[in-house]
Amino acid sequence: MKIDFVSDIVCPWCAIGLSALEQAIERVGPSVPVSLHFQPFELNPDMPPEGQDIGEHLAQKYGLRPEQVAANREMIRQRGRSVGFTFHMDQRSRIVNTFDAHRLLYWAGSQGDEAQHRLIKALFVAYFTEGQDPSDAAVLLRVVQAVGLDAQQARDILHSEAYASEVRQRQRFYARQGLRAVPSFILNDRFLIQGAQPVEVFEQALRQAVATQ
Repeated sequence: MKIDFVSDIVCPWCAIGLSALEQAIERVGPSVPVSLHFQPFELNPDMPPEGQDIGEHLAQKYGLRPEQVAANREMIRQRGRSVGFTFHMDQRSRIVNTFDAHRLLYWAGSQGDEAQHRLIKALFVAYFTEGQDPSDAAVLLRVVQAVGLDAQQARDILHSEAYASEVRQRQRFYARQGLRAVPSFILNDRFLIQGAQPVEVFEQALRQAVATQ
């Protein structure tokens, strides 16, 4: 089964959704072989290189007050814990530009599904658990090396425009399909699941998708 996971590195619900999907895949077992592909989506494509304070960003974009931001953070932390993902929300203070991270994810996909999977999981941990900046080239290179990919090749990509057009093309494709929010999960190019659904919802969707093949 082919699953396209459309997401952004700075989306906490994407980290939660991926963890829930992984658990659902484990539940259905090896009888349903899954091929995961990670597709780019920038929540803030116009974010400047220096990023923006998170509180300021949430107030400006969503009109959230500080107490609402705190409540949302706690809800995210609890949902993450329920699927085994650790959020240290106090360790990240800025929303950042993720285009370079998406370029590296596209490149990792050319190394195989597993390489891309390892990289996106490590980027989620770097940002949400460790409070690192995934727009910083040094951070990106450390993460790339940690998951066993070629850091020199990644450095060459970051110092060029490599994969920029491919990432933009994929983003335009999903925008034309009507995707306006992430996480979005597309099963076998036919079935769309949106949002960080519970494990049980993903499991049921996987079984139904198999039954209709």
